[in-house]
Amino acid sequence: MGDRDKALNERSRYLARQDRLRRLLHRISADALLVSHLPNVRYLCGFSGSAGLLLIQADDATFFTDTRYTIQAKNEISGATVRIAKKGLLNAAGELLRARRSLRRLAYSPAQVTVAQKQALDSAIARKVRWIDDLSSVEKLRATKDQGEVSILREAAAIVSKTFERTRRILHPGIAELDVAGEIERDFKRQGAEGPSFDTIVASGERSAWPHAHPSAKKVATNELVVLDHGAILRGYCSDMTRTVFVGKAPRRVKSLYRAVQDALEAGKAAAKPGAKSQDVDAAARNVLRRAGLGRYFTHSTGHGIGLEIHEAPRIGKGDETVLVEGMVVTVEPGVYIEGLGGIRIEDDIVITARGAEELTTAPRNLIEL
Repeated sequence: MGDRDKALNERSRYLARQDRLRRLLHRISADALLVSHLPNVRYLCGFSGSAGLLLIQADDATFFTDTRYTIQAKNEISGATVRIAKKGLLNAAGELLRARRSLRRLAYSPAQVTVAQKQALDSAIARKVRWIDDLSSVEKLRATKDQGEVSILREAAAIVSKTFERTRRILHPGIAELDVAGEIERDFKRQGAEGPSFDTIVASGERSAWPHAHPSAKKVATNELVVLDHGAILRGYCSDMTRTVFVGKAPRRVKSLYRAVQDALEAGKAAAKPGAKSQDVDAAARNVLRRAGLGRYFTHSTGHGIGLEIHEAPRIGKGDETVLVEGMVVTVEPGVYIEGLGGIRIEDDIVITARGAEELTTAPRNLIEL
């Protein structure tokens, strides 16, 4: 495919996303949507920088950025007119809104626009507009991935799966958690990833019972658990995988705990199919641990969506009634955390297909003794 054909395909993809968004905005009677959350901006027009606003209207879209991104915007933006703001993005967006007097109902995300930003926009618009909640419209679209997105997510998952295979070979008594994390992140980049999709977790011994422990100078010791939670970001898309290993010969109790978590993982993945609710996946995994007498040690939700952000819709947890559909990409990550002993978590990335869950992460899930 030539560069011109590639550009036309990208433009078609972004325009299609914007059209789907307009249909959602029509339901809330919005004349336009101001998009300020950068992952949402990237999803709708391709911009990967750190300063950008996107205004979606009934028949066009305008992207605002500053002079640092003049060349980058020219190369990345598709499906929107670019305006370079010399007196601030909010001021530029406000001036355009002021000129387009037919825009009276402006949708925005209250979770993403601060009070100060809203006041600055009101001042720049200099006329009355009605601000309305966009009801997470862009996030709802992003929850279902197209084939191109799934392909990138599969590549990102392959990177972290390969990295784990290499990491297990360097894990030995005496190596510091920080050194392990550093090797993981270097390996991501050697494979072409931009870097980690979140702060890599390497937690050994009693620290493995901290679900979100940061790697420390602590050295891995014999006869202890090590939790490795890591993910790579590739062309903007994230992977997220956890594996737990035992340094030495695992005692019977650790083996029993590990089997329970592994069974919970498989039960959660088996429940992840079109038409199921997010809470059904959570319940399937949680019930396995509850029946094993470990329910109180599972202290977080079972998973979350992944894509342009490491945590995005849908949430796989208690009380979440989101209906799963083909194309959603989520994690399933049950775990148990016992103070004084350590923690065990196993996590996979899956895509919902017509046949159920397809695993994207492929590293071994059995208990590895080093």
